[in-house]
Amino acid sequence: MDKFELCDQDISTELLERYLKSEAIAVDTETMGLNPHRDRLCLVQLCDDDGYVSAVRISRGQTEAPNLKTLMEAENITKVFHFGRFDIAQLRHTFGIETNPIFCTKIASKLARTYTSSHGLKSLVKELMGIELDKSAQSSDWGNVAALSAEQLSYASNDVRYLIPMMHKLIDMLKREDRWHLMEECIRCLPTFVTLDLAFYNNVFEHK
Repeated sequence: MDKFELCDQDISTELLERYLKSEAIAVDTETMGLNPHRDRLCLVQLCDDDGYVSAVRISRGQTEAPNLKTLMEAENITKVFHFGRFDIAQLRHTFGIETNPIFCTKIASKLARTYTSSHGLKSLVKELMGIELDKSAQSSDWGNVAALSAEQLSYASNDVRYLIPMMHKLIDMLKREDRWHLMEECIRCLPTFVTLDLAFYNNVFEHK
């Protein structure tokens, strides 16, 4: 794969320096499941605005990734996720990372693309980028990080490759429809939802 680097446990100092020059970094994670308290973080994927992708293999029991933490907490770089609520929770639970500032393409899609109920990454990439994603490796064993297949690495790379250009297109749509202020409010609330999720609070805004 062009513009791809595989890392173990953390990004290198050289890669950190490269990414710190970007205005935005796309971020995604692969885990053993959907419960951060039970299912460990296995892989962190990153991509800068030049399309340079890296995948960081996380070891079982690992609790520190200082360069990754520096990048995720850099206040001059927007971290772009698709359903960031989950990834931000995983990064905080595993490494104590307080990700900021953030943008979530799934939230932006729900606010901007009210003409559809399809807000998954595959649908979003197809409409906004004209590209059909192969999601066949989505539900696979990410725990065996030392022996990830080419198919898994390709899938993981594509999960971050298009997030930054889609962010720009979604921002244009939100501003055109006078909904950008709603996106700003949602982004501001997102860390609180992560805190509630990690504390096992569910649906606190619902009546029941």
